[in-house]
Amino acid sequence: MIDPRDLKRLVIRPTLERLGLSSPAAVNLLLATAIVESTAGGMQYLKQRSGGPALGIYQIEPATHRDVWENYLRFRDTLADTVWSLSTVEWRGASLAHNELIWNLAYATAIARIVYLRDPQPLPPAEDLPALGAYWKRVYNTSAGKGTVEHFLDQVEPHAAVFRSAI
Repeated sequence: MIDPRDLKRLVIRPTLERLGLSSPAAVNLLLATAIVESTAGGMQYLKQRSGGPALGIYQIEPATHRDVWENYLRFRDTLADTVWSLSTVEWRGASLAHNELIWNLAYATAIARIVYLRDPQPLPPAEDLPALGAYWKRVYNTSAGKGTVEHFLDQVEPHAAVFRSAI
């Protein structure tokens, strides 16, 4: 299990700062997403357990990863270059390395942030866990997903102090 404080301080915040996309709300939303998506009690799974294709602590599907590049980053060169700089793939024209979503925490964090960035609505307040849960459900889990705001809160609330912390 990854300590949520370490993930927030050592991975999420510096990655979002490098992208120029950091805010307390964005940091907390990404932390909550990792907790909810890869857990049965605390960031444990790097591959979807139900036989699905989702990968990494944010459980990003390869199709979503591809869509982020083809339909968003492709039109935003500066951001695309910064995201690509987090990858270990040397040539940007190479096919996407979906496995980076599993082991490259900074790269996976960047892709997850961009999934949220594509939504036109503003992020909810950083410490409003129910609002973050509703935002996660609408944007990340979607109406077709099995997740619920109640499940989100059940997973996130035991870590509530981390969300209030500026670490």
